[in-house]
Amino acid sequence: MGANVDLNDRPDYDKVIQDIADYVLNFKIESQEALDTARNCLMDTLGCGLLALRFPECTKHLGPIVEGTVVPNGARVPGTQFRLDPVKAAWDIGCIIRWLDYNDTWLAAEWGHPSDNLGGILAVADYLSQKRVAAGKEPLTMRDVLEAMIMAHEIQGVIALDNSFNRVGLCHVLLVRIASTAVVTKLKGGDREQIMAAVSQAWVDGSSLRTYRHAPNAGSRKSWAAGDATSRAVRLADISMRGEMGIPGVLTAPQWGFYDVSFSKTVADQKVKAPEDRVFKFQRDYGSYVMENVLFKISFPAEFHSQTAAEAAVTLHPQVKDRLQDIDKIVITTHESAIRIISKVGPLANAADRDHCLQYMTAVPLAFGNLVAEHYEDDFHAANPIIDELRNKMEIVEDKRYSQEYHEPDKRSIANALQVFFKDGTSTDKVEVEYPIGHRRRREEGIPLLEKKFRANLATRFPGKRCEDIFALCKDQQKLEATPVNEFMDLFVI
Repeated sequence: MGANVDLNDRPDYDKVIQDIADYVLNFKIESQEALDTARNCLMDTLGCGLLALRFPECTKHLGPIVEGTVVPNGARVPGTQFRLDPVKAAWDIGCIIRWLDYNDTWLAAEWGHPSDNLGGILAVADYLSQKRVAAGKEPLTMRDVLEAMIMAHEIQGVIALDNSFNRVGLCHVLLVRIASTAVVTKLKGGDREQIMAAVSQAWVDGSSLRTYRHAPNAGSRKSWAAGDATSRAVRLADISMRGEMGIPGVLTAPQWGFYDVSFSKTVADQKVKAPEDRVFKFQRDYGSYVMENVLFKISFPAEFHSQTAAEAAVTLHPQVKDRLQDIDKIVITTHESAIRIISKVGPLANAADRDHCLQYMTAVPLAFGNLVAEHYEDDFHAANPIIDELRNKMEIVEDKRYSQEYHEPDKRSIANALQVFFKDGTSTDKVEVEYPIGHRRRREEGIPLLEKKFRANLATRFPGKRCEDIFALCKDQQKLEATPVNEFMDLFVI
């Protein structure tokens, strides 16, 4: 081959893309634990979305792009009267789910919130079900939704286990777009080629930057970024179902592929990685592992790396509440990931800044005995200068064991410890919490509280009888799985 030309042999689809397509088409969901957890995840995720509707900064984003648009068989946005095209409905559902940082979490080399994918899944399933009923065909059932959730969780979570996008400055919502695209294209009836084409389009979109998640630029985009990602997935699925060609070598193409363009540098030293480090690594095949092990945010609407610190602070609250002015220092012992993404000092500009600050999320429950969404708002912060006084007395210390066990597959801890020292030389005990209440190891303790959280969130939007009907259905695994998606979504229209 002569110089100054490229070899134009079109490759097969990258193995990563083929594996995703084969998984969503061929894997059979048989794990009852995964299905039961998916049911609880559905409840929790929708409840988080309903609670977010109390906040105008969230609801300003909702509704059709063009006011007055009428969409036949349009997908519903839970807790509203909106009936939208599936792309915008996915955006809206994803936005309300994520707004308060209260839905599930996955922590590994990459972080994220796999239930963000429910935006695209519900929007498409509701639209398709209504369309099928109108044509005299059978609708999709909630079993289809639960299976799609399990698969989306698995794709996002397994890729995240050993592949850190945050270390190269990329946002984890990229994985929401990849996972949503795969399962939504399947829901729409896509074959292997169409699913691979759609997923390749999702990769070629690249990724948004993490800039809006970190000091000094943290802001509310992090509350709608996942809605944007799952919405884009619905659009890419539609494009591919219309016959649009894919980009087979999107990951591996020299110079122009995702690995070389977006995954080849480290933030720490800006040195190009060795070629073998530019490709994704996988420690396990796709199955149902992620849903079975997913973390629920049950107690606090707070970035997950701080959940155990907030729990420790609630424990210490009775001992310190009358001695806040006597505190000399507060020591938070934590793990490396928490230090890297949520440990910050200085002014906090907005609610989104506060719910990603380890020190703020510890100071509030230490002083007030709880941490709720309203505690991040400007007026609460301004009215309580004690919060920043406590923040200024905090020392952050890494425990290497915490950092190591955070990544161990059989532990996956998210440990924090808290100890308060007073000016008179006395101190509280060191309170250590290694596993948050939403962890798989605490399911028996956590699920009743998750159900209580769901009931409370339902009550913010619906009358009592409707709340009871929804809760009863969601508690009954067999009945829920058999329920047509359109009938399920009927219950969430105000």
